[in-house]
Amino acid sequence: MDELDDVLTAVGPRLRALRQQRDVTLTDLAAETGISVSTLSRLEAGQRKPNLELLLPLAKAYGVPLDELVGAPDTGDPRIHLRPIHHHGRTFVPLTRRAGGIQAFKQVIPGSTGTEVPDPRTHEGYEWVYVLNGRLRLILGEQDLVLLPGEAAEFDTHVPHWFGGADSEPVEFLCLFGKQGERAHVRAKPSE
Repeated sequence: MDELDDVLTAVGPRLRALRQQRDVTLTDLAAETGISVSTLSRLEAGQRKPNLELLLPLAKAYGVPLDELVGAPDTGDPRIHLRPIHHHGRTFVPLTRRAGGIQAFKQVIPGSTGTEVPDPRTHEGYEWVYVLNGRLRLILGEQDLVLLPGEAAEFDTHVPHWFGGADSEPVEFLCLFGKQGERAHVRAKPSE
């Protein structure tokens, strides 16, 4: 029974981390799943035991298999099975699976149609981006920048910012995000 209790105890923090990683409020999640805000809150806090009636709608809302919510058994398979998230026409591929700390994503934004109206936003944290392919338009405060493949930028997310395609071609980039303001540390040369 101890092993089952350990699995069930880990579900709440895993659910909270998944919700926060996707920047979804309890209210929005309640509306999508039909589960009350208070039940979701108690489930995340470990004050309510998870059951299939609660976990199935959550797995559907997050677009993940049920075993990801309860913790898949260790199979010894080192491969990471990436599950893309599609949000507002953009694709986010989480590259990290642990809760807290710096989160890594690969993002793909379709090419610009010229009709997008940038809507810069602010939030807690610190962000680092690196362009893989295409041209990334980054509005950062009063600056309107275009980053090319191989270029990187880092900034405090309290500064209003927005990402988009700079032309009609899609743009692919890596993003490191630290919700608590952690910065990426880049080593330019090997230490001696």
